[in-house]
Amino acid sequence: MDRYETVIGLEIHVELQTASKLFCGCSATFGGEPNSNCCPVCLGLPGSLPVFNRRAIELAATAALALNSEIQGKSRFDRKNYFYPDLPKAYQVSQYDQPLAKGGFLDFRIKNEIRRVNLERVHLEEEAGKLLHAGESILDAEYSLVDYNRAGIPLLEIVTRPDLRSGSEARFFLESLRLLLLYIGVSDCKMEEGSLRCDANISLRPTGSQELGIKTEVKNMNSFKAVEAALEFEAVRQEKILNSGGKVGQETCHWNEETRETIPLRGKEGSSDYRYFPEPDLLPLLLEKSLIRELAASLPELPLQRFQRLQDNYGLAESEAQIFIDNRDLGDFFESAAKTYNNYRNLANWVQGDFLFQVRERGYRLEKTLPDHLVEILVQLDNGEISRPVAKNLLAESLKTGRSPLELIATNNLGRITGRDQLLPLVEQVIAENPGAVDNFRRGKEKAVAFLVGKVMALSSGRADPGELNRLFRDIITK
Repeated sequence: MDRYETVIGLEIHVELQTASKLFCGCSATFGGEPNSNCCPVCLGLPGSLPVFNRRAIELAATAALALNSEIQGKSRFDRKNYFYPDLPKAYQVSQYDQPLAKGGFLDFRIKNEIRRVNLERVHLEEEAGKLLHAGESILDAEYSLVDYNRAGIPLLEIVTRPDLRSGSEARFFLESLRLLLLYIGVSDCKMEEGSLRCDANISLRPTGSQELGIKTEVKNMNSFKAVEAALEFEAVRQEKILNSGGKVGQETCHWNEETRETIPLRGKEGSSDYRYFPEPDLLPLLLEKSLIRELAASLPELPLQRFQRLQDNYGLAESEAQIFIDNRDLGDFFESAAKTYNNYRNLANWVQGDFLFQVRERGYRLEKTLPDHLVEILVQLDNGEISRPVAKNLLAESLKTGRSPLELIATNNLGRITGRDQLLPLVEQVIAENPGAVDNFRRGKEKAVAFLVGKVMALSSGRADPGELNRLFRDIITK
């Protein structure tokens, strides 16, 4: 690829998390019976008139603000005309030359560096229906069924500048964008349900050139890994064409997940093919500055901001901070516990280690867990009142029952066993049961002491003090 530079721009479609559709009162909930959430408005029947969904507009403007885009005081909806079975009106209500927001950017981390991708625009449109193909793919389907439940759901389109240079960069960018959208609560971003989708425009140009090559559009990428794989394949395909003296066609390609290749479907449409004209049934959308200020003030801390703050305030490594921003609830748990426990390094190790393991293994809900319980365990462990094995068992039991660790320690007598008088019966029992290990130690094999200490630890369920045990074994055996 040294001869050529890959140039990628993305068109990301995000279904907004509203109760009803963009221009009517039909439910926007996923999973209903086919064609059960439809009405004359979203089906485009004669005489029906659309009405703006205020919540959808607020969510779209919130996303635009989080993406550093300039919200336009006045925007307009247009009819995008094309004929396809999933479009009941034979046109889509979208925004063309007067979008909701212009410009913007998103900074994201890749390989411990910050990259910036600039945006072209952010705009609103209505979702199309869904085609269900009777076959493995659209290419070999005998027929297709259509479900219009999705038609009319509010859709946010985010269009990037051609600033990405590889499939892996595109994947990291999309992962960061998804995280930001989840943080601000505008979408559930479930790719498996179609609420986050991406089309990519990719071209090659001679390295060092500033002119864009002929681009192809790649569709049907249903995961971030698929986006990366499809773009890497398409870059290689285009390079082979150029190296052989051919010319890349401006076309739309389908990503085949099974064969792991892009398949040209049709020539790519231009804006003139859609015959845009202003939507006659909707007035221009006017957003007051007071509303924009209110939405801006309501923005939460964004992922990249939190990433930096976690490192600055708690001394976390980049990898630790990344785990806490990727899993927002886990980060909230850590910060809640850190209010009363200031050994942040130890706390982070426990939260990302034993605690997270128990939560995932048992399927516990993070919002139902109590940070104070983990703090109680760590304080008892730091004070020498319990051993680490007991601490791990306490954590598991506390998560399972919801009972306080201090209560469990008192009820089950789980405190550390210390002092010669308490440990001596256990030591003598282990010596009597393991004469071979005792002889090995007398012959100078130091590992034999660790073996004997381990036996007492198992006998005491991890409560005995290992340091005192070590000293006691040496005193008794060497006499």
